[in-house]
Amino acid sequence: MPPIARQYLELTKPRVVALIAFTAVIGMFLAVPGLPPLRAVIAGTIGIWLAAASAAAFNHLIDQRIDKVMARTSHRPLATGALTPKQVFAFAVVLGVVSMAILVVFVNTLTALLTFASLIGYAVVYTAYLKRATPQNIVVGGAAGAAPPVLGWAAVTGNVHPYALLLFLIIFIWTPPHFWALAIFRREDYARAQVPMLPVTHGVTYTRWHVLFYTVLLVVITVLPYLTGMSGLFYLGGALVLDGAFLYYAIRLLDPPDDFFAMRVFKYSVVYLMALFAFLLVDHYLPAEALADPTIAFRRVG
Repeated sequence: MPPIARQYLELTKPRVVALIAFTAVIGMFLAVPGLPPLRAVIAGTIGIWLAAASAAAFNHLIDQRIDKVMARTSHRPLATGALTPKQVFAFAVVLGVVSMAILVVFVNTLTALLTFASLIGYAVVYTAYLKRATPQNIVVGGAAGAAPPVLGWAAVTGNVHPYALLLFLIIFIWTPPHFWALAIFRREDYARAQVPMLPVTHGVTYTRWHVLFYTVLLVVITVLPYLTGMSGLFYLGGALVLDGAFLYYAIRLLDPPDDFFAMRVFKYSVVYLMALFAFLLVDHYLPAEALADPTIAFRRVG
């Protein structure tokens, strides 16, 4: 890949956007009993992916001062001078416009409006304001990052079902322990950049307890798909295993074996979310007898 193309690709935060697109696609498949319409899946995924990439590029643009100071982000294209602010702005706008055009023309207006609101929520409300204004930035701003399953659901059905909002709630509650674990590990970076992340403003111990609190809350929330009839025993079994591991990490974080443990919690949280949504998807397509007898489900998958 040419160096200039690599710089533009980095602007889109491909790993983050891939996780966003993944949860959106899961939302599409969970929205209908059978397979969702191919056109909605393809156009919806591309549109949501491009919108997330646009938001990521705007994030680079708005955070360029912070990125230059923080070791974790000092290699980014704007921080190094590989790209100019004008280039990044134009790139972000083009991605955003194309994403909206695809969603309006090939999907539906509701999905386009919700996606646009998410883009603004992340790029402007969170990045430009909340991130710099309050240590609860992740909690309040987490709504934008939790939206993809709702966007995927709307892309297929043209409406927002309570089950879609339940998927939103799972990611919304998952976001604080996910990011605060990273913030604990990178707290000196955030302090140097004058970003009021919770470990910087309230200390590491306080943040560790908050990670545990939200993890416990997440355990409760992730049981709801089963209790509401959205998913069956296969999902419940997988969720409880994942929850147990996350709870172990959160408790161990109160007295970690080393300074790197917070980063292990952060990395596990990514695996956790992907696996949880994968369990939701597999459970959705298991036959009724497998839902009644979980051993059938696990034998079938194994």
